[in-house]
Amino acid sequence: MGKVTGFLEYQRADRGYEPAEERIRHWREFVLPLPEDDYRTQAARCMNCGIPFCQGTGSLRPGTPGCPVNNQIPDWNDLVYHGDWEEAARNLHSTNNFPEVTGRVCPAPCEASCTLNLEESPVTIKSIEAAIADRAIAQGLKPERAAVRTGKRVAVIGSGPAGLACAQQLARAGHDVHVYEKWAKAGGLMRYGIPDFKMEKHHIDRRIAQMEAEGVTFHYGAHVGVNVDAEKLVAGHDAVVLTGGAEKARELPVPGRELKGVHFAMEFLPQQNRRVSGEAASDAEPILANGKHVVVIGGGDTGSDCIGTSIRQGAVSVTNFEILPAPPLRENKPLTWPNWPLKLRTSSSHDEGAERDFAVMTTRFSGANGHVKKLHCVHVNDKMQAVPGSEFEIDADLVLLAMGFVHPVHEGLVKSLNVALDQRGNVSASTDDYRTSVDKIFAAGDIRRGQSLVVWAIREGRQAARAVDAFLMGASALPL
Repeated sequence: MGKVTGFLEYQRADRGYEPAEERIRHWREFVLPLPEDDYRTQAARCMNCGIPFCQGTGSLRPGTPGCPVNNQIPDWNDLVYHGDWEEAARNLHSTNNFPEVTGRVCPAPCEASCTLNLEESPVTIKSIEAAIADRAIAQGLKPERAAVRTGKRVAVIGSGPAGLACAQQLARAGHDVHVYEKWAKAGGLMRYGIPDFKMEKHHIDRRIAQMEAEGVTFHYGAHVGVNVDAEKLVAGHDAVVLTGGAEKARELPVPGRELKGVHFAMEFLPQQNRRVSGEAASDAEPILANGKHVVVIGGGDTGSDCIGTSIRQGAVSVTNFEILPAPPLRENKPLTWPNWPLKLRTSSSHDEGAERDFAVMTTRFSGANGHVKKLHCVHVNDKMQAVPGSEFEIDADLVLLAMGFVHPVHEGLVKSLNVALDQRGNVSASTDDYRTSVDKIFAAGDIRRGQSLVVWAIREGRQAARAVDAFLMGASALPL
């Protein structure tokens, strides 16, 4: 590394946020970038570790330390420190198709694995990644067109991060790639699930334009297995990759669930994203938090997105319940490092005015005139048993269920293709070759592994592309 004593000389400094009272008045991103010289200083803190756990171990086992796409983090930190931003961008894009996305929405397991995290001061890897990507994009995204076309036609069903990464890699290998997306625009949950205040959608639009210039063809409003015949689509392509995600939401089967005002998060979030982008609204009745007492059930990223969206829509109050007990404020680093630790994490949305409670189970909803008015709850112990005498109720005009996703939707595509499922209801495919039980059909991303992170989806999309390329051509030069 260029500054071997940098971690001793410089303190950690990261990007800041607009004040909460300002950012809740708009839907734009509110992260405040650092000056360029500060990024160089922060990159200088990289320690030249003997084993850089930050960049990943190469294992596909969930919970392993570091970056799932194996970003070469020490290398591009060194390049930034030396001011070679162009080479840093080339290095970063060699492992990650969409670093401007992961630099915004990834939880940064790399930073948890940083050796300096043993002292709570990891290198600001996520911020440096975003800075490299944004600088490169500002200078113009150049398409990487294949020199030779193979004549092979590949269908990618679903345009989330796994599908887009897979499609881009296959196009660069020279294949004729067609992406089939059921919604009006590409991006999957990156576009319709992640709010604009976390990631504005022009980032996706620029990548789609780059991919189109590389030869990828997008088919919108194409819901395979519903309004597009699945068998005919398979017959018309040399290989098919399923990247449709895990969209079956976890249900809350308690009395009163049928009341109006109780909705899944993914009934709520896409509506607001469409409003911000100016996309035509769906036929569904508008779901709005304005003037309402909102309760969000589920303490993960989706719950956080519902909180920030509700506050910006003008909710009177927002309360967040999580059924699990409150995690510790800090992890025991000698026991957890370099793995991803269980500890209390507070998102920017929580800081905007939400009340939070843990170990809370909803027992029923009650209402008036068919609309929800109250949640009836009880606190539970670590065995998920009700604590006697802890019952309580809370006013609620809008309840958002953000308890995660159990597996892909089976109706339509999955049943039409008759692919085998694993014990959790995901499409069964090995990470050795990503092949399903049906000839020439592959699967990658959440549809295969279950609900996960954008960065894992990108990795699986890239690896599935290599597997498809090898299947079609006998060998592949695409990177893992």
